[in-house]
Amino acid sequence: MHFKTLFILLLLGNLSVSWGQKNIDPTPKDIELAKSIRSKYSKQDIAILESTETIYFGFNKSNSNVTVDFAVKEVLMNINHRADIYKYEFYDSSSKIETFLLKYRNDKTALFTVQDEFYKDKDLFYNDARVKHVQIDFPVQGYTYNYTMNKKFEDIKYFTTLHFNDEFPVLDKKIEINVPDWLEIELKEMNFNGHKIEKTQTKDAKNKTTFYTYHFKDIPAVFKEENSPGRSYLYPHILVLAKSYDYNGRKGTLFKTTADLYGWYKSLVDQMKDDTEQLKSKVNELTAKATSDEEKIKNIYYWVQDNIRYIAFEDGIAGFKPDDSHQVFSKRYGDCKGMANLIKQMLKIAGFDARLTWIGTKHIAYNYSIPSLSVDNHMICTVFLKNKKIFLDGTEKFSSIENYAERIQNKEVMIENGKEFIIDKVPMGNAEMNKETFRAKLTLEKDKLKGSCNRSYNGESRSQFLNIYNSFETDKKEEALVNYLAKRDKNNFVKEVKTSDLKNRDAKLTIDYILESSNRVSEFDNEIYLNFEFMNEYKSFTFKDRETDYEFDFKTLYDSEISITLPSGYKIEKLPENLSVKNEDFEIDIQFTLKGKELIYKKVFTFKNAILRKSQQESWNNTQKKINEIYNSSITLSKL
Repeated sequence: MHFKTLFILLLLGNLSVSWGQKNIDPTPKDIELAKSIRSKYSKQDIAILESTETIYFGFNKSNSNVTVDFAVKEVLMNINHRADIYKYEFYDSSSKIETFLLKYRNDKTALFTVQDEFYKDKDLFYNDARVKHVQIDFPVQGYTYNYTMNKKFEDIKYFTTLHFNDEFPVLDKKIEINVPDWLEIELKEMNFNGHKIEKTQTKDAKNKTTFYTYHFKDIPAVFKEENSPGRSYLYPHILVLAKSYDYNGRKGTLFKTTADLYGWYKSLVDQMKDDTEQLKSKVNELTAKATSDEEKIKNIYYWVQDNIRYIAFEDGIAGFKPDDSHQVFSKRYGDCKGMANLIKQMLKIAGFDARLTWIGTKHIAYNYSIPSLSVDNHMICTVFLKNKKIFLDGTEKFSSIENYAERIQNKEVMIENGKEFIIDKVPMGNAEMNKETFRAKLTLEKDKLKGSCNRSYNGESRSQFLNIYNSFETDKKEEALVNYLAKRDKNNFVKEVKTSDLKNRDAKLTIDYILESSNRVSEFDNEIYLNFEFMNEYKSFTFKDRETDYEFDFKTLYDSEISITLPSGYKIEKLPENLSVKNEDFEIDIQFTLKGKELIYKKVFTFKNAILRKSQQESWNNTQKKINEIYNSSITLSKL
């Protein structure tokens, strides 16, 4: 959910409140309750006192779709002195919002202006996603509103998940699900361990319905932290798995098995009308001079990366159906499905066995043992070559072949195979594959450290560098690179920059340059104090009051070695203490050694799992303090 964009969009809404209502002010009891809740949830302005979600299932005889009526009732309370919030609900062509209403505590309608418009975001180019939203003003502490929302889903396959946590803390939450006997459904309970969620199940034989009620109290708000794992990892929720129906003799299979899920996906693929004639000239151009099958695949894959702009689509069935390859080719943009299909069709023209492949990125906790649209959120292409599968993600930029992004590593894929399908996994990479190095040979001259430096990048560190570098306008690239190499430190002067071929994503990326770092020396009597640290890696990387694991963009190995030639006639009195820390998530090694007149300063930072779990964050903070102590220290040189 793109909250920043939504927030800006909502700020344009108009606020209209009728202050003529009676019996709407908070009572002394309300104010005391608000203060009590605030003492527990001190970072929150609003709490949901009561929330009830009620779900009913129906049947549309005209198209044999199972429908869903989803009703929400909430009591919202301001627990701070004053608050303004936004309530919103998304819908699209497969759903509609029938009620979206706020009332005062006296049951009179609150006349706020409700906006209803297309949902806009920089990654969504054209879509049918809409949002109803309203800005709500809470004038004093303890003030309450009653919120009602009714939403209808025209097809149960799009109704996948029920969540307990909200963006505000919830004191008392009920989820009531009414399942008729004609509907076969599984309510799969996810992440329930460690939570006191009460579940009851009763059977109404007369009405042929089973009632399920889930009751959960004192639910904290969703954690608003960057680089957090996906919601499906963190919070208790219910997956609604609709399997089949038998409504008055009308029978149908929904998503009973993974094969059913694949069958529906394949039905969408079968609707495509690719005109591959439009692609042949470009494919011939890209493969004409290639000397191997691998080179042909690379040329096609890299061309799509470089020439097709990624834009997500959410336009009815287009949210799941790939766009025709010739449409993506001619428009020069597409979503992940359209780009995957374009790669597939171009590779097929070149004579390769290429297939569409569904995948859930790292953001999603599920695998294909669960037949649901919630399992995947992405599409790539798989090419079979010499008894090996190569996974090609057209949405990645500057990524070399078989250098798989962290977000898809070790994730299950579902590969098309005619009427069947293949379940496999994207290979797991390691930190060594993404290694970044820094090497410097410096001398101490007056108050400066001067000399040659070299940086190198592999794997995802290379892709990340190229992504950032190419995000700048052509006339700004050189300046941006110099600022980056100088660490944006006015004491560092960079010149004579030379790079390897920045268009070659298969080779190690290297940068050579000359560095002068000033204000590195203080002299008193016969002693020199050397401030040796000028890179300050991870100096400000720390955690405070974080509730979730921290996910890195990729597994990281940063290896730095700085050689400083010391001035003649001096000796080092004492070197800083070395530091070595190893645990499940990270390894840090900082070493100082003296070889004749050369001081060798080595630093190696490894985040081997692309994650810093909450359980390891205190250990990291303690380690980071020791790192900064080293950075802030100096080396004393005295005259012989």
